[in-house]
Amino acid sequence: MPTPKIATILRELLLFCPVRACHTHSLRKIVAAGTDRSSLLDKFCCRWEGGGMFEVGVIEDPVVAEVSLDPVRARLLAALVEPGSATTLAAQAGLTRQKVNHHLRTLESHGLVELVEERRKGNCTERVLRATAASYVISPAAFSAVAPDPERSPDQQSARWLLALASRLVREVGELITGARAARRPLATFAVDSEIRFASAGDRAAFAAELTETLAALVSRYHDGSATGGRRHRLVVGLHPSLLLPRADGTRSAEQDTEKE
Repeated sequence: MPTPKIATILRELLLFCPVRACHTHSLRKIVAAGTDRSSLLDKFCCRWEGGGMFEVGVIEDPVVAEVSLDPVRARLLAALVEPGSATTLAAQAGLTRQKVNHHLRTLESHGLVELVEERRKGNCTERVLRATAASYVISPAAFSAVAPDPERSPDQQSARWLLALASRLVREVGELITGARAARRPLATFAVDSEIRFASAGDRAAFAAELTETLAALVSRYHDGSATGGRRHRLVVGLHPSLLLPRADGTRSAEQDTEKE
């Protein structure tokens, strides 16, 4: 069973994390009233990953990655969070309409923008386009030959191993999203994000040990390697210092420089 300290922290993380609304509602019911957990990630509570503009798009093809990294095309993609035409974008970007049209054709042919509508203007037809996502992340799959492999040198206290785990997470979730969209099926995922301020390095180490023990107990309780119709899920937990913005005078916060042992 989780110790009171860890249980309290997990309880607060679940209640205040930026999880999609249906999950937050279910979590509140579970934590506050002990509601049946079967509703947490059921088929009605999963995020639908088909149609419309995505908040985050995953780029898996190295050619598409190269196209998106062009500075001009990246600016056009950012502008096309709202639908626009070559004419409106040319004015914003300070380019000729012909150059913008060339870039838009390239972006469209690689699936980064899509046609919203066509408008008749005199003897011309104006094409209005929109980005397929509000933002993009390039999957390690685009660099498969040099992608990190967390199986190679596992080390719980290595920042580079944490980075390798995060890299695999991006790749696997990206592939799952692509598959879910093609199959027109929802995708069951869950995430928690929060910040914890430790008084000392000793407290941080104690927290990590206690969290490991708690998670091991939960995995032991719910893991069923022989259940008919079951499916494996990957659980990743990471902890790292938060980035602190520099002060107005350019100096670093004292919190970055000092830490009690």
